[in-house]
Amino acid sequence: MAYSPRLKDKYSADVVPALQKKFGYSSSMQVPKIKKICLNQGVGDAVSDKKLIEGAIKEMTTISGQKAVATISKKDISNFKLRKGVPIGVRVTLRGDTMYEFLDRLISVALPRIRDFRGINEKGFDGNGNYTLGVTEQIIFPEIDIEKINKIMGMDITFVTSAANDDEALALLAEFGLPFRNQAKKA
Repeated sequence: MAYSPRLKDKYSADVVPALQKKFGYSSSMQVPKIKKICLNQGVGDAVSDKKLIEGAIKEMTTISGQKAVATISKKDISNFKLRKGVPIGVRVTLRGDTMYEFLDRLISVALPRIRDFRGINEKGFDGNGNYTLGVTEQIIFPEIDIEKINKIMGMDITFVTSAANDDEALALLAEFGLPFRNQAKKA
C-alpha cells in the first residue's frame, strides 16, 4: 500500500463530512481545502552580513523538508542601506504530501513548544479565506539544533485555502486541529 500522510487521510475521512454537514454543501467537491502553505522569513540584517541568508536557507530547508530560496530586493532604499538585487529573505512553498507533513509537525510538535502558548489568534485571515500565522522563534521546530543557530528569527506561515470566506477557512483549519484561542469557548 502506498504511503499517505496522516492529515491527508484525516481530511477525506473526517474534515470533508464535518464541513459538508456544517455548511450544507451538496457535494464533497465544494468543501474547501488547503491549496498550499507558504513559509516566509525576512532577514533584514542580511544587508550587512551575507552568511545570515545561507544559514536561513539551511534552517528553512530543514524545517520544511523542501529546498528554500532567497528573496531578492526589488528596489534601492537608502534609509535601510538596501540595494536592488540583494538577498533579504528566505521563502518556500509547500504543496501536496510535504504540505500535509509540515502541517502535522506544526500542529502536533512545534506549536505546543511555544512558551506560554494559549492558542493562535484567529485575526490573521485576509478576507479571502487565507490565514497567516506569525512565529517569533524558529527554534520551536525540533529539527533545528539550538547550538548551531547564529540568530533567532521569526517567520510567517501562510495557509492558502480554496475557501470562499474567512468563516469557512476558520472551520477548515480548526477541523485539521490548529488550536485557535477562542475556538474552545465557541464549541
